Amino acid sequence: MQLDFVKMSGAGNDFIVADNRDGRLDLTREQVAKLCHRQFGIGADGLMLLVPCASGKAEWAWQFWNSDGSDAEMCGNGARCFGRYIQKLTGAAGKTTFETAAGVITATFHGERVTVGLTAPHGLRLGEKVATSAGELTVHSLNTGVPHAVVFVPDADKAMVMALGHELRFHPHFSPRGTNVNFVEVKGPDFIRVRTYERGVEGETLACGTGVTACAIVSSRVHGFRSPVRVQVQGGDELQVGFAETDGGFSGVELNGPATFVFEGRVTI
Repeated sequence: MQLDFVKMSGAGNDFIVADNRDGRLDLTREQVAKLCHRQFGIGADGLMLLVPCASGKAEWAWQFWNSDGSDAEMCGNGARCFGRYIQKLTGAAGKTTFETAAGVITATFHGERVTVGLTAPHGLRLGEKVATSAGELTVHSLNTGVPHAVVFVPDADKAMVMALGHELRFHPHFSPRGTNVNFVEVKGPDFIRVRTYERGVEGETLACGTGVTACAIVSSRVHGFRSPVRVQVQGGDELQVGFAETDGGFSGVELNGPATFVFEGRVTI
């Protein structure tokens, strides 16, 4: 079977994107993992397929997998790339909508930058003490479509992203499904730097859209940040997170950043 695909990057978070509107593709977890493998495949943090929206709640829908072949409910950088892919494929003007496991996402286009309206975050927990091999840590948590743990550090360059990120990702405190782990350095007023260990990738990625969104919202509570929050990611790009506080919760959450086409190709599965 031949797969025509596009490789895309959202601030360094990279994805394989393909058209499955005719339903001919039925990928297994093993096939997805091989396609995403950086030595034996195309190489990507995840894979997305464009499919019709069966529920009628949006114009389109996606099938999304992490690089290890596991299902993922949501991905902020992936959503921006997916929206721009829809624009290129269908000629969508201005904006488009698509359904994910986390809800309906709206993507608005601004040249090579895309703003996605995310579903309302939930499950905010602040200041929890978690025992780790590095000592007791103060950890904040928020679900922005997928679960995220947030740890503030004095210097992101020195954060033990792989070792401590891996430990927290599988920590009993976040069982049974685990969590993504973000290490956050405050750079200035309403400005943070974030490094993320991603669940499903099982390593550090150059950016994580739902992660920076969680970090920005947690920063509004812990450090009094105001919307929009600027976020520098490990790949060097800067994202913006906008939100509003409503009745003790958050609404109108938006993530803005680049979504670029890297190359097109065809691969035999």
